[in-house]
Amino acid sequence: MKQNVINRRKFLRMTATAGAGAAFLTEEAIAAKTSVKSVLQNQVEIPVRTLGRTGLQLPILSMGVMRADNPSVLRAAFSSGIVHFDTAHGYQGGKNEEMVGTFFAGKPRDSYIIATKVKFDYPLQEDFEEKFPEQVNISLNRLKMDYVDIFYIHAIDNVEAIKDPRVISALEKLKESGKAKFVGISTHANKPEQLDAAVEMGIYDVILLSYNFKMKNLAETDAAVERAVNAGIGFVAMKTMAGGVEDASGKKKINAQACLKWVWQNKHFATIIPGFTNYDELDECLAAVKSPELNEEENKYLASLRNQEMLYCQQCGQCSNQCSEHLPIPDLMRAYMYTYGYKFAQLSKETLAELKLSENICSSCNGKCKVACPSGFNVEQKIAAIKPVMAIPDVFLT
Repeated sequence: MKQNVINRRKFLRMTATAGAGAAFLTEEAIAAKTSVKSVLQNQVEIPVRTLGRTGLQLPILSMGVMRADNPSVLRAAFSSGIVHFDTAHGYQGGKNEEMVGTFFAGKPRDSYIIATKVKFDYPLQEDFEEKFPEQVNISLNRLKMDYVDIFYIHAIDNVEAIKDPRVISALEKLKESGKAKFVGISTHANKPEQLDAAVEMGIYDVILLSYNFKMKNLAETDAAVERAVNAGIGFVAMKTMAGGVEDASGKKKINAQACLKWVWQNKHFATIIPGFTNYDELDECLAAVKSPELNEEENKYLASLRNQEMLYCQQCGQCSNQCSEHLPIPDLMRAYMYTYGYKFAQLSKETLAELKLSENICSSCNGKCKVACPSGFNVEQKIAAIKPVMAIPDVFLT
């Protein structure tokens, strides 16, 4: 850690004010009449950007709560000036939403911005119109809230789902009911055609996009992002750490500050949702905020990693057509990253469970996998390493 923005003594004093909804934004944000009522203190001044046509004023640093299970870290983030928190229906089997709801209960509703997500199978099941609103209501009950500021359909990987009339109708009803102020999609696939489809449909206000310095289709993605921004869509960045480690073995932690700063250079992204889980990781993110411009050393560091094999799967989908069992290999690679990069096997198991895989995957190939990954991943080896996670009892997972 290069800089300690909030030391622990100062943090203990600060937590006493968290219940008042303290959020430390810039004076410019206050002057712009941000929707988040904030209390200025001499801690961290976080630059603010507008989230597309939503008009929401977001600090450039937010929190992805996905892996966090300690409300004290949530409290530290809120006390530091972070006001936007991202969770999902499926995270930690619903406990993540419950933790967020418990923490924010009783705090002024305009002092924070909450996003959650619901995933569904596609093609849609016959009971979609019944199940989808039920899942939304469950999430709201866990959050102890009447509405969320942003609601995403979770982990979309195809244009058809974005354009499906049944999905559009469900989102329209969700907004009309007041249970979500704004709706959008989250995607790991980085497919420009998905962004163009979202623009075409007109209902999507926000896109939560996997975005980092390792992307090989960066030019095409940036062009699609710009088209969407010109249409009024707001962007939030995730997976900005490209797996969290800088080596394929997952042993060397990546320079988080350099990764965050790289994303902030693209002004089309209103904010980033790094998934910090402890005080040191939060402090690292806050240190980046204090000096958000990339320096020469950080540029050289990222350049040295661009062509190096790491744990970040490009989600290009080229592997799936090569697999004789038609396995969802990009999702399997994401699960591998969660275990060996994030060191969070529980999330890996949740991801694998959603795939509804058989216990004997890869058995028909008899150790002769024909998949050739464009990024150089040894797909057969990584699948073999991640398969055992499916069988480990939850009590032994972290």
